[in-house]
Amino acid sequence: MTLILSGTDGLSDIDGSAATPAIRGTDANTGIFFGADTVGISTGGTSALSIDASQAVTLTNALPVASGGTGVTTSTGTGAVVLGTSPSISGAVLSSMASSVITSGTAVASTSGTSIDFTGIPSWVKRITVMFQGVSTTGASKTIIQLGDSGGVETSGYLGSSTFADGSGTAENFSSGFIFSMRTGGTAAIRHGVIVLSLVDSSTNAWAEMGNIGSSDTAAVTVSAGSKALSATLDRVRITTVSGTDTFDAGSINILFE
Repeated sequence: MTLILSGTDGLSDIDGSAATPAIRGTDANTGIFFGADTVGISTGGTSALSIDASQAVTLTNALPVASGGTGVTTSTGTGAVVLGTSPSISGAVLSSMASSVITSGTAVASTSGTSIDFTGIPSWVKRITVMFQGVSTTGASKTIIQLGDSGGVETSGYLGSSTFADGSGTAENFSSGFIFSMRTGGTAAIRHGVIVLSLVDSSTNAWAEMGNIGSSDTAAVTVSAGSKALSATLDRVRITTVSGTDTFDAGSINILFE
């Protein structure tokens, strides 16, 4: 093997190969080798990594991905991370990712029926925002929100109270659902606003509620706060009335969950 020391080109040697790299330590088949516009690293006589003239990096074996699955052996582009065929993501990782994103449900026109249900709410959800835009019913029964799980919607055990700020200071407790409108003006009551439901304790499936609803037919704002412990993990929310017979006739309702 000839070693060349040049004042112009510096130190140079043979190119070598993966089996017999040009630069190595005491292990004769592990080191650095060279090709046409290419430099490589070998271990145990096999190329482990090479870089070509376009700076593309080629790995002989797939690069492990800590969060599950494996990457491909080559990656090109400008800093993009490329995953291999069918990379796997565990359920725990997926749930963690999803719970950090606010997801919108599908808005429902509150123009018919005695109740509006939002079902299929994921088990990882910790907070739900119920939004009302111009909602009214055909009767004078107060509007309520009820929670449910795999056993169905629960219609009792709601704790808290609601009042409306129109100068009267009237307030009342509730038990069959979270009352968010103290307005008893019948078909004239038009509701706008939000109610927020927050998970208090996942071991007891306890939820807290608070919110404000304004009425466009009168100068009044409803204030509501309460709590409810479910028998299982929440998966649905129902908007209905205390009587359960009044029909929705205007507006739109939707939810956000996170």
